[in-house]
Amino acid sequence: MPVSVNTKLEIKELELKSLFETIRAINANASENDLYKIYKFIIHSNPNIVKMALYVLDDKWSCKTYFGTKHNYEKIILDKRIMEVSELGDHTRGIKYFEEFSRVVPIKHKTDVLAYVFASGNERVDEEDILELDFIDALTNIIIVAIENKKLVRKEQRQQEYNKQLDIAKDVQGLLFPRELPYSKKLKIEASYLPHHTIGGDYYDFIQIDEDEFLICIADVSGKGIPAAILMSNFQAGLRILTRQVRDLEAIVTELNTLVIQNSHGENFITAFFALYNRKEEHLQYINAGHNPPFLFFEKNVKKMDTGTTILGGFPELPFLEKASLDNMRNFLIFCFTDGFIETYNEDGEEFGEEYLLNFIKKHIHLDQKELHTKLIAELNKFKGKNLYIDDITLLSCKVLS
Repeated sequence: MPVSVNTKLEIKELELKSLFETIRAINANASENDLYKIYKFIIHSNPNIVKMALYVLDDKWSCKTYFGTKHNYEKIILDKRIMEVSELGDHTRGIKYFEEFSRVVPIKHKTDVLAYVFASGNERVDEEDILELDFIDALTNIIIVAIENKKLVRKEQRQQEYNKQLDIAKDVQGLLFPRELPYSKKLKIEASYLPHHTIGGDYYDFIQIDEDEFLICIADVSGKGIPAAILMSNFQAGLRILTRQVRDLEAIVTELNTLVIQNSHGENFITAFFALYNRKEEHLQYINAGHNPPFLFFEKNVKKMDTGTTILGGFPELPFLEKASLDNMRNFLIFCFTDGFIETYNEDGEEFGEEYLLNFIKKHIHLDQKELHTKLIAELNKFKGKNLYIDDITLLSCKVLS
């Protein structure tokens, strides 16, 4: 049965008022839930639309509102075959659950579909007359665009908050590194640090314990970002407190392992290398906790400093722990690095590697340490070519001369 002209005019007037009310609600900053309620009320107010369901794409497709249906569409997943619907007013015949609707309206932004409206009209009248698909399309577009804008605002606010946290974490991380390193005739400490992200996961330190004794450390935390930076700051604080309380390197490493477990809850671990030197006694001791073994150059010899234990934070009790002790250490160079340096690849897929690094240091060991670091980083840049760094890079060298 055709719809009278007066009825059509009344419906058009209702639709126009509805659009104005919707825009007014959007300008008044109505919540998403309120906008969906307004949308349902407007569609439901049309006496000739008997059922409707609105599916919107957030992280996944979900039904935001519906009425007059046989099923609870909040519990029904959108059928993938709906994705093939591209034209206004297409049918949904043969698609389980959705075949109870006579028409589907895809809501598009350019070529992307943001929502689907499913609707059926009153069977007593000519459906083509009363469904007003163009109006449904226009109203839904207004609602969905408003909601998408709200999502963008929230995303921007989250990003701003994240950036604030990032700045704080960056400041915290900046406090991890020593402000000054000794560089005298008898003791030269040099460090180079190239973070891959705004907040890196590497750490190095020099701690002067007393007039004769000092400790150097290099470490790398698994994971990146704010959690890794916080864990590493706790690690640094723990190390500095422990070195003031005890001189036993094994006890320090054991306590640090407990600290990492307590603060990371098993989600992160730290590889680290610790070397403790007493100038008066000419005694060097070290523990390698799962870190890339540094190189020890002394008396024309080279040794990999690999004695120690496993990673920190992996086990409540370290399964094995061994301290290396070396006597009569008067003149030597310790060269430490993180895996980001040796695991850099060139454009042919070749890794820089430990052997390349060791040979380069041997060839240039006569250089001043600052120059050696500069040449090494230049060599790495040349090696990688157009490839990007994939991790943080840290170099730490310690030269003791009598």
